[in-house]
Amino acid sequence: MIKDKLTGLGVAVVTPFYENGEVNHEHLASLVKDIVSNGVDYVVGLGTTSESPTLSETEKVEIMQTIVEAVSGQVPVLMGLGGPSTDAIISKLKKFHFRGIDAFLSVTPYYNRPSQKGLYQHYKEISYYSPLPIVIYNIQSRTACNLEVETTLSLAEECKNIIAIKEASGNMNQIMRIINHKPDSFAVISGDDAITLPLIAAGADGVISVIANALPKEMADLVHLCLENNFPDALKLHLRMLDLIQACFREGNPAGIKTLLSIQKKIDNFLRLPLTPASEELQACIEKLYFNFKNI
Repeated sequence: MIKDKLTGLGVAVVTPFYENGEVNHEHLASLVKDIVSNGVDYVVGLGTTSESPTLSETEKVEIMQTIVEAVSGQVPVLMGLGGPSTDAIISKLKKFHFRGIDAFLSVTPYYNRPSQKGLYQHYKEISYYSPLPIVIYNIQSRTACNLEVETTLSLAEECKNIIAIKEASGNMNQIMRIINHKPDSFAVISGDDAITLPLIAAGADGVISVIANALPKEMADLVHLCLENNFPDALKLHLRMLDLIQACFREGNPAGIKTLLSIQKKIDNFLRLPLTPASEELQACIEKLYFNFKNI
């Protein structure tokens, strides 16, 4: 089952750009190959970290083709497919071929601020038309709506192809209540690098990570140690990475992670407006923390 394959470390892949704003597919393919070769369990394209709201529909198709080709069947591939219009998402579900895609990551509708009833009906409709399993993505800080525990559990019970939730609410009580009452077939995935360890300790199945773009092996080791209940060694690695993780989110995502990737010379440090690169002060901070991390 695809749900079982989503246990462990997923990586929300960035979209590299050239200075002129075009997608750099060469850097994207190289980055994905590096990620996969370092023991991650699956990859996610067109999520928040990919700057998906700035991408055209043609670019999204091309990006997913590059990711699928770079992965080459070695791990599952998830595709971000969400938005504020239920009908628009269903229209895409009817048109796109989705070859090489194993599941969708679908963010809660943003800007509209729907009620819990609206959120439930939104996902139920998508579930009905979707040819692939769905992972709900709950991130109130970006969407201005929170998928509450009862709504999540209802969808998990009633829509069998809704197989998991990426929980990035930051609300530990909410996430633990979902873990406590969910069906066995439903996965709970952390959406926050910094709280991956405590959430797995509480019963979560893993994380969809941002920092793993730059530190795939270290993050894979952390997640797998946690899943093996080796929390003493996992905690050492968690604390070693924590300052760098937090710095990468200080001025928003993906500004921080693109800074770190550019320091590693894996991509160039370009974002699309309205997003801009991290400040010089933060770039210097991330560089210092990274080299301190590597020298420990």
